[in-house]
Amino acid sequence: MAAEMNEPTVSPTSVTKLREAMDRLLSGKPLRTDGRLIKENLYKEAGVSRATMNRATSILAEWEDKSGGPQPRDRTIEHLQATDVEHRATIKNLRQKIRGLEDQLTAAATTIGELHVENQILRGQDPTRNVSPLRQDVSGAATRR
Repeated sequence: MAAEMNEPTVSPTSVTKLREAMDRLLSGKPLRTDGRLIKENLYKEAGVSRATMNRATSILAEWEDKSGGPQPRDRTIEHLQATDVEHRATIKNLRQKIRGLEDQLTAAATTIGELHVENQILRGQDPTRNVSPLRQDVSGAATRR
């Protein structure tokens, strides 16, 4: 009796309608639906609201047992959610790799720039230096250009 008091109130008429609808669906003889074993068809077949069906927890538990548990749509949703989690993890890993590669690219560009300047200095082509090379005159005296 304590279990009955915890369960929300569902009229005996609604319980009867839900049980009859369950029997019709399970036997493959629906009157108002396409016959798929889903909760939506259960309440539509019974002619009650979804809220009424949801309050009938004992009938829903019986429905889960008799209809084979979660239906294909539920399994599809679960599969899609699991795939979504996997994809999110893959995206996170790829973003980390991208950040690492961007850091490497920045370091390489900096190194290349530094080497370019060093090469210019070694070749005497440094545009920041205002030193003119001395030219030696044939007579041996150094002259400035």
